[in-house]
Amino acid sequence: MQLIKIPLLLGALLYLSSCAPMPPPTIQPPKVAHVVASWYGSEFHGRPTSSGEIFNMYAMTCAHKELPFGTKLRVTNSRNNSSVIVTVNDRGPFIPGRDLDLSYAAAREIGLTGPGVERVRIEYLGRDMRYAKRVGVAPLVAVGPFTIQIGSFTEESNAQRLKQGLELRYRDVYITTIYLNGQRFYRVRIGTFDDRERAYLFAKTLAEEGYSTFITKKD
Repeated sequence: MQLIKIPLLLGALLYLSSCAPMPPPTIQPPKVAHVVASWYGSEFHGRPTSSGEIFNMYAMTCAHKELPFGTKLRVTNSRNNSSVIVTVNDRGPFIPGRDLDLSYAAAREIGLTGPGVERVRIEYLGRDMRYAKRVGVAPLVAVGPFTIQIGSFTEESNAQRLKQGLELRYRDVYITTIYLNGQRFYRVRIGTFDDRERAYLFAKTLAEEGYSTFITKKD
């Protein structure tokens, strides 16, 4: 009997653990690394980044697939030895083989706008902790299932881009729509949690990474 019960118990535990996403390990930035960099500019100028900031192609910022928002990097073009200091405030690039997307201004500073893609050296310079956020919780929500909302947009393309950025590290990311006062909103959410404490712990990981998080009841 015990040989039968143990697999059944393990199966039940695996099923329960699959109901909610588990946060990936915390990223430890390397002191120095060599990566492939590209750049982005006018197409995204004025749009929200994954951190919630509005992208400014003339600011010294960059997109990275995993590093926490607020991470400071010195980026040096291996071809001409020009350097610039940038802050990670977005996710990307989404093209295979590329590791870093510089803003137009940062790319121009190190002579990257012409070639478009270059191998660069990055040095970790610390983090601006003002990018870390607190977890928000919807009032009067005591019974699950719960979910974590990361953003709400009137333009679907902005919601899709945030979803795409989250999916570089997380699973169970989805978009729902709602109408408020005749306006359609696209809400980016992640996970399903029966227990609010588990939802909070996951949201805390996201908030420390620099995402805006809001625990609410899943529709």
